[in-house]
Amino acid sequence: MSKEFQHILRIADTDLDGTQKVGFALLNIKGVGIRFADAVLKKAGVNKNARLGFLSETDLEKIKAILKTPSKYDLPSWLLNRSRDVATGKDLHQIGSDLVLQTKTDIDQMKSIKSWRGFRHAHGLRVRGQRTKTTGRKGKAVGVKKKRLLARGKV
Repeated sequence: MSKEFQHILRIADTDLDGTQKVGFALLNIKGVGIRFADAVLKKAGVNKNARLGFLSETDLEKIKAILKTPSKYDLPSWLLNRSRDVATGKDLHQIGSDLVLQTKTDIDQMKSIKSWRGFRHAHGLRVRGQRTKTTGRKGKAVGVKKKRLLARGKV
């Protein structure tokens, strides 16, 4: 264990709170869920109930390495968030700003090839088959506008 407690640690371009347990602290990284975090900690051999600020440098380096390239550490492909990537054909897992940029690129590609999902993204509609007749009306006119009644005798 490290002799000094670190209050803030930087992992995957994200500042993490050192007072949290390791298993929950990793959830603050975009693209890391509870199951993926548990798998990473098992591969690294780190107790998920330990406090993040008390981890040694070697444990932190193991966690960073596994987060950077999880395919090298034999994590199952169903656990990764980008299986069979279009460009490379490999199973990838992206985290942080890489995930945000890749999602934006995917949506722009759908718009450019004019797929149905791209059309719905472009027009601000629901993409995943949700009902739209009665829900999702935020920011648009709701209901029917009636003509104003004319005052009696005045036109």
